[in-house]
Amino acid sequence: MDHYDSQQTNDYMQPEEDWDRDLLLDPAWEKQQRKTFTAWCNSHLRKAGTQIENIEEDFRDGLKLMLLLEVISGERLAKPERGKMRVHKISNVNKALDFIASKGVKLVSIGAEEIVDGNVKMTLGMIWTIILRFAIQDISVEETSAKEGLLLWCQRKTAPYKNVNIQNFHISWKDGLGFCALIHRHRPELIDYGKLRKDDPLTNLNTAFDVAEEYLDIPKMLDAEDIVGTARPDEKAIMTYVSSFYHAFSGAQKVPGAPCSFLAHVLPCSPQLLEWIRRTIPWLENRAPENTMHAMQQKLEDFRDYRRLHKPPKVQEKCQLEINFNTLQTKLRLSNRPAFMPSEGRMVSDINNAWGCLEQAEKGYEEWLLNEIRRLERLDHLAEKFRQKASIHEAWTDGKEAMLRQKDYETATLSEIKALLKKHEAFESDLAAHQDRVEQIAAIAQELNELDYYDSPSVNARCQKICDQWDNLGALTQKRREALERTEKLLETIDQLYLEYAKRAAPFNNWMEGAMEDLQDTFIVHTIEEIQGLTTAHEQFKATLPDADKERLAILGIHNEVSKIVQTYHVNMAGTNPYTTITPQEINGKWDHVRQLVPRRDQALTEEHARQQHNERLRKQFGAQANVIGPWIQTKMEEIGRISIEMHGTLEDQLSHLRQYEKSIVNYKPKIDQLEGDHQLIQEALIFDNKHTNYTMEHIRVGWEQLLTTIARTINEVENQILTRDAKGISQEQMNEFRASFNHFDRDHSGTLGPEEFKACLISLGYDIGNDPQGEAEFARIMSIVDPNRLGVVTFQAFIDFMSRETADTDTADQVMASFKILAGDKNYITVDELRRELPPDQAEYCIARMAPYTGPDAVPGALDYMSFSTALYGESDL
Repeated sequence: MDHYDSQQTNDYMQPEEDWDRDLLLDPAWEKQQRKTFTAWCNSHLRKAGTQIENIEEDFRDGLKLMLLLEVISGERLAKPERGKMRVHKISNVNKALDFIASKGVKLVSIGAEEIVDGNVKMTLGMIWTIILRFAIQDISVEETSAKEGLLLWCQRKTAPYKNVNIQNFHISWKDGLGFCALIHRHRPELIDYGKLRKDDPLTNLNTAFDVAEEYLDIPKMLDAEDIVGTARPDEKAIMTYVSSFYHAFSGAQKVPGAPCSFLAHVLPCSPQLLEWIRRTIPWLENRAPENTMHAMQQKLEDFRDYRRLHKPPKVQEKCQLEINFNTLQTKLRLSNRPAFMPSEGRMVSDINNAWGCLEQAEKGYEEWLLNEIRRLERLDHLAEKFRQKASIHEAWTDGKEAMLRQKDYETATLSEIKALLKKHEAFESDLAAHQDRVEQIAAIAQELNELDYYDSPSVNARCQKICDQWDNLGALTQKRREALERTEKLLETIDQLYLEYAKRAAPFNNWMEGAMEDLQDTFIVHTIEEIQGLTTAHEQFKATLPDADKERLAILGIHNEVSKIVQTYHVNMAGTNPYTTITPQEINGKWDHVRQLVPRRDQALTEEHARQQHNERLRKQFGAQANVIGPWIQTKMEEIGRISIEMHGTLEDQLSHLRQYEKSIVNYKPKIDQLEGDHQLIQEALIFDNKHTNYTMEHIRVGWEQLLTTIARTINEVENQILTRDAKGISQEQMNEFRASFNHFDRDHSGTLGPEEFKACLISLGYDIGNDPQGEAEFARIMSIVDPNRLGVVTFQAFIDFMSRETADTDTADQVMASFKILAGDKNYITVDELRRELPPDQAEYCIARMAPYTGPDAVPGALDYMSFSTALYGESDL
């Protein structure tokens, strides 16, 4: 192809780059393309004596694809791969694609892998590319080419026909009149165009397709139903079909001088091909056998050269002869000229018959070659099998006789003798297993003799040598077993003594090592009981020493017996006791060490026992004093607490009583000092626990400090109460009432009130402190007065200060009585049930316990006088 043709091809093929994106958008188009492209391919492949059934399957190995390109191009492609593997298929398809590309066609998105994988989209695209290049590209009409040239040719040929208007390659052909017009224009005798109707497309299409197939050698590429039943027939399918009409009719126009040239080309080929066939068949029918594999392989190689080098050109020559003959006949038929008839013996049928005989002879020759090769392969296989088995057996027996003759058992221990016996048993098993190989070697040698193998003498000599050696191995094997068993019995007695020695020496040695460890172990004890336990255990250990000495002598006796046997029977002992590394010298040395450690342990235990007795006396001395001082401190703390709570007598009486307590506490200090001295002795003796008391010195110190602090604080509080009473003018009764209220709500007897306890106390005293925001604000104000430091507690002194300020308000009693009046429902008394219903439980019980019975004229059973309670609460009565 020159530069102009290549450029023209590329220009025309460029729009087809989008083919792979829009090809199968419509399933109907895929169906039409499958049918059309398959028929087009078969129209060319039948010239080579083959065809395809499934377009995406039959091109997968690349063989028929390469053949198709050779037929339509008239050129030879590279030699195809005949293997069945994927790599062979890809190689063939790539060769076809390279050939297409070499024709100036730009392949877009089409790869060999997709074709081999049976990708229908890519396969159809590839075939369309081939059709464009080899069936449409070269069309040229009035300076237009390819698709446009084909369209112009159709328009020119159908212009005289009514109802035919060819504008494209899809809907312009749906009614079938276009196909019929093309046929009628060139072969008017084939179609009666006047009887066709535009409204009967099926009849029109079927008429055109049937006539083209029967008279024009154009295969039926579409069904009429495919075109009529599709809104827009596939353009590529229609173009392919129409191009076949173009080539049929355009070729017919050039026929007048063609037959002579074709005859000149066809006639010389026929006798040459027939002569080659007649010359080749006798060579293929020669069945003279060869005696060697090499000669038969040479024949096979010659046959392969025939298949690979000599026959393919003849196949191509035969194919080209048929193509030329068929083309000649078609052109003669299209030009209304009589068919060409070769002379007798040179007809196509004669060539086909001769070719059939050639292939039959070729098949028989190939079968004979393979059978002969298999026969010779059998002989070579048996000989090679004999050599392999003989070599394996000889390699296995190499050194076995020397191994069986050695006397390594004479210096072996019992364990080594048993190992040698096990090894010998394994060898005997191996020997038995190799019996089958010896029998196989003999059987193969016999078969080779029966088949007259050319090298039978050497096979027989080698086989006899193997059998003689096998008999000798058997005799040596039995002799060695007897020697091993005799040695084993001799050593078993010694081994039993060794084992007994090891069984007794090991635990005795462990006992001595444990005894030495215990006797040297440092001990730390803290009580007399612990040292007594160690002493008792040591005495028990000393009681076992006589029996241990007997066991030692028995173990040494076993070893002496072994020595006697060795000397008596002259046994060559190759090593020491295999069951233990403990020697008699080691046992005696450890025994002597144990005897030396026993008195040292006695002395250490005696000294520790004396020390623990001294420590026990210190513990008892400290415990006796601590058990007195600890409860005394606790009792004094409780008594001081009761003085501050129980309110016996006046504040001056309480103060006097507390000062007496303070004096008695100070006078107790010498006993604390004495206890400190005892504690110092305990610490120096490193005594960490004392079962004689639960009190530690730290507990006593803390308790003593708390006692001194509590008596001082309590005296200070009473003094402050006296000052407050005198300054505020509070009576003793009011003071007692304040103390009673405070103590009532001091549930944990801590001497202070928490916020909730203080709030409950205020409510019981008549303060209107609810849970609403106003009540919370009022309570916060009061807390800021009684707890200015925000410690979260209210002391009794702060409580007195607050109550003394509150009692100064003359309206307070009236407010309390007004509150009770509301709770009582405007009655002059209130009942227990009403108090419990309206007040929190602790406040209700406080009021019930302190209210006097109501004695007014309107009294009812259980009525309580809240008025006298309210005035008494603020010092206005004697309640």
